[in-house]
Amino acid sequence: MMSVHDMMQLVFQVNASDLHLVVGAPPVIRVDGVLSPIEGEAVLMPDRAQELIYGILTDRQRELLIANKEVDYSYQFSEVGRFRVNAYYQRLTLAAALRLIPTKVPTLEELRIPGNIRQFTNLRQGFILVTGPTGHGKSTTLAALIEIINQERADHIVTIEDPLEFLFQSKQSVISQRELHGDTHSWQVALRSALREDPNVVMVGEMRDYETIAAALSVAETGHLVFSTLHTNSAAQTIDRIIDVFPEHQQAQVRLQLSNTLEAVVSMRLIPAKSGGRIPAVEILLATPAVRNIIRVGKTHQIDNVIQTSGEIGMMSMEACLAYWTKAGELDLTTAQQYSLRPEEVARLVKGSP
Repeated sequence: MMSVHDMMQLVFQVNASDLHLVVGAPPVIRVDGVLSPIEGEAVLMPDRAQELIYGILTDRQRELLIANKEVDYSYQFSEVGRFRVNAYYQRLTLAAALRLIPTKVPTLEELRIPGNIRQFTNLRQGFILVTGPTGHGKSTTLAALIEIINQERADHIVTIEDPLEFLFQSKQSVISQRELHGDTHSWQVALRSALREDPNVVMVGEMRDYETIAAALSVAETGHLVFSTLHTNSAAQTIDRIIDVFPEHQQAQVRLQLSNTLEAVVSMRLIPAKSGGRIPAVEILLATPAVRNIIRVGKTHQIDNVIQTSGEIGMMSMEACLAYWTKAGELDLTTAQQYSLRPEEVARLVKGSP
């Protein structure tokens, strides 16, 4: 039987993204988006699962897990790299999901993200959102953007994360990384405190609730550059989600705030490539005067059309991106259409129809 560290080593060796430990199934790793059991490992029993998971918990983390029934933390695995871990209970037994965090922050070129999202690192203020499902590259993309600022600008960058993922080394910039529970008690307190820490750039690992969204908006409104993520599937859905978390009587004010501060929304998917691995498909919304007006008056249903007709200024629809990869030979058309809400549009773009 493998130890939990042996399993972590295997994740590195096969370039997997995740390791799952759940009673009733063997240990499972995710490679290129597909789950596969670890060869030779038996179905986990409760005692075995507890032994594996307790092996990567401190006493304090174990106390939090028992008290709260779940705990998020990062785990340094020798010199090879780190894992983001969520340990939790299911059916009264322990389970864990471990996400590999590479030691080196990848570049945008290495991530192969279409479109010029590098331009966002030149901004001095505003709100940049990277959205998409869990495990589809949001945090890695944000890290790549932060690292460009770190290398090229003499700024103070404050990150607020749960848990810390990529560990940055201060270069041209000075970087303060704050982890929930270890360095601060809450997102809201950390964001309020950030305004007294002389930041130029603030990165919020995830906007989870009304209080976090309100605080992040306020930081952006006070003249800072703010990056964050949301679990939404498109730019239009992202804007609706932000507005809808507020009480109805505040929504007009929030539309005004968002229309004044938003600079861009990048929505991401990682799609299985023909040759193996996954490649990013993105939708890019830029906050033009027309988009700001749409947000202000609450007509977000018009955003998809704006994106589709604004390719010449750097916007990109998900369908245009999927068609781009298909024509480049990286995706087959069937796969591209499976990941699109408008599969007929993907086919039209691939064929070059007017």
